[in-house]
Amino acid sequence: MPDILLYALLGIYLLGMLFIFLYSLAQGQLLFSFLKARKSLLKTQKISPQEWPLVTVQLPVFNELYVAERLIDAVAKLNYPKEKLEIQILDDSTDQTVDLIREKLKDYPNIHFKYIHRQDRTGFKAGALREGLTVAKGEFIAIFDSDFIPDPDFLQKTIPFFHSDKIGMVQSRWTHLNEEYSLLTKLQAFALDAHFLIEQIGRNHQGAFINFNGTGGIWRKACILDAGNWHDDTLTEDLDLSYRAQKKGWKFIYRPEIESPAELPPIMSAIKSQQFRWTKGGAECAVKHAKSVLGQNLPFRIKFHAMAHLFNSSIFIAVLLVSLSSIGVWFLGEKEFLSSEWLRMAGLFLMGFVLIALVYLVSYFYGKRSFFRSLGEAIIYLPLFLSVSMGMALHNAQAVWEGLSGKKSPFIRTPKFNLESKKQTLKANRYLTFKTPITTWIEGVLSLVFLVMVFLAIQTGNYLFLPFHAMLAFGYGLVFISSFKSYALGKS
Repeated sequence: MPDILLYALLGIYLLGMLFIFLYSLAQGQLLFSFLKARKSLLKTQKISPQEWPLVTVQLPVFNELYVAERLIDAVAKLNYPKEKLEIQILDDSTDQTVDLIREKLKDYPNIHFKYIHRQDRTGFKAGALREGLTVAKGEFIAIFDSDFIPDPDFLQKTIPFFHSDKIGMVQSRWTHLNEEYSLLTKLQAFALDAHFLIEQIGRNHQGAFINFNGTGGIWRKACILDAGNWHDDTLTEDLDLSYRAQKKGWKFIYRPEIESPAELPPIMSAIKSQQFRWTKGGAECAVKHAKSVLGQNLPFRIKFHAMAHLFNSSIFIAVLLVSLSSIGVWFLGEKEFLSSEWLRMAGLFLMGFVLIALVYLVSYFYGKRSFFRSLGEAIIYLPLFLSVSMGMALHNAQAVWEGLSGKKSPFIRTPKFNLESKKQTLKANRYLTFKTPITTWIEGVLSLVFLVMVFLAIQTGNYLFLPFHAMLAFGYGLVFISSFKSYALGKS
């Protein structure tokens, strides 16, 4: 019986590795597409309009004491004809943010700010955007979350790309206000840069589905309405609307040279809150859109990348299953039940991790001035990033499973800090109210389990999974310790 169980674990391991390998092929193809797209991006022509259109800027806000004033100051500096600009503050706040915003708006009597305060949060962010759209006067709708500082020339840079009536949305590239704050912010930037460079450019270049990233983008209002307006049945209303619009034939444009600076969550509890919403919402959108995308008359390549895009958060389930089942596979190897053919197959699947690592390395080197300095940093950050990503597998796999199975949960905001202003400390943030979940304690247990596997490998000389288990032990350990410390902040 134990041997049957071990072979069952081998089957789970191989299935998980197959999923990771297929995902890596999609990533590798996006990398190839990105490399081809770099020259064409420089040649793209934009046509400035003879008359600038009316634009509405929407700022969804909920209890943002630390960043609301900064956001208003930044948007007030937008370089656009004042008579053609309307700024909606969509405020769902239930604390002093309401009074703070109203007082701040007195500083800008000559700018067309429209303050909309809802008494309830029906539909959360999607509901606020939908309600604001009903009274928005603009032909185009720009959206910025509260942790962003828009480029003053954002509208002048993006509006010219709407040179065709078929273009429904233009997305800019997120950059990072506090990347250098800590190791966690550096690793987040490492991950996000790969999405905003390799994935977005790669998909857009080959005409595949891309997504509005929830902020730092601008929509044609007619596109939003034609696609059915904002829905609140998923936690990622941005990805949902993106697919509904593109399925109806609207074209999206991604411009990496237009930057939208934003704040990265500096502590693990905030990161986990954001990650849970993104991964669960992505899974919910996969359930909602996968079947209809496969049923459309689209090239196989487009459908393949759409499935990889919609189900990309499922990679965390695969990583969790592979990591746990690898313990049984190790014991199979220790009992000499594994032939050399099985080992060669495992080696083939490991090529998937090489492709994924290459995507992140290329995005990291993009735009860097010093190759040798960047190489040294990459040698440190890549294994750290991969370890922490695997250490997040349990937390994110739970979110994905809830999304795929249809379990509903409320929209939990990511607390903002405005740490670069040096005006407050982490302990002073009143929005850190997260409770330590049971998964955090399990992450600590998993760290110890894989640490034991490392010691067993060294003791027996069976090094089949030594690097993998060492990275898992470190990743789960770092996630556990940083989670525990950040949850403790909310209790202090």
